[in-house]
Amino acid sequence: MSLLTPIPADRRIRRFGQLVVGLLLYGFTMGLMVRAVFGLDPWDVFHQGVTKVLGHWVDISYGTVITVVSVIVLLAWIPLRQRPGVGTILNAAIIGWTTDATLSVVPATGILTVRILMLVIAVLGNAVAGGLYIGAGLGPGPRDGLMTGLVARGVGSVRVVRTGIELTVLLIGAAMGGSIGFATVVYALAIGPLLQVFLPRLSVRSRGADGDREMFGSGAAVAVEGVEGR
Repeated sequence: MSLLTPIPADRRIRRFGQLVVGLLLYGFTMGLMVRAVFGLDPWDVFHQGVTKVLGHWVDISYGTVITVVSVIVLLAWIPLRQRPGVGTILNAAIIGWTTDATLSVVPATGILTVRILMLVIAVLGNAVAGGLYIGAGLGPGPRDGLMTGLVARGVGSVRVVRTGIELTVLLIGAAMGGSIGFATVVYALAIGPLLQVFLPRLSVRSRGADGDREMFGSGAAVAVEGVEGR
């Protein structure tokens, strides 16, 4: 049996192109959210907190921490008997690197209007990015796979499990110095409805009568209900 879930047989060029664009855009918007300095979403509060703690001992970038955490979360899939897709692997490989690249070219600013603009672009762009790479149908992100795996094992409903994971990483990240603020609330309230709008429009459906059911019966609908797509 393959270690990865099968790649859909049709529309592969569209799927892979959309996946890569979505992942690059996701990393870019994460970098913008950091530069806006209004707070981060729960997982990125955790990433930032880990970066600050490790920074006392080693020179490690924010993006590297994102990648390492992605790999660790993927390892947690093993006892849950989850199989990643090629999109899952590329998610772990691309987003952290793209976030670091964004932080290297987008300078910090004290201009309030610019920071607000960064935040708006970050949240909207993040939802579009999620719709693109989830809609490609090539596998969920590491963190969403952790959520769906726990749900499949009967730990709780999607909302209960997702909320528990988000609150846990948020509290741990905050304790380590991760940034909580206005943007944390904005992201939490906005990302679900925005993704609900973008995902159906950006989903690559297989040709045939069962295309819609195939797409939304897999990870896409679960990701929407679970608030975000990473």
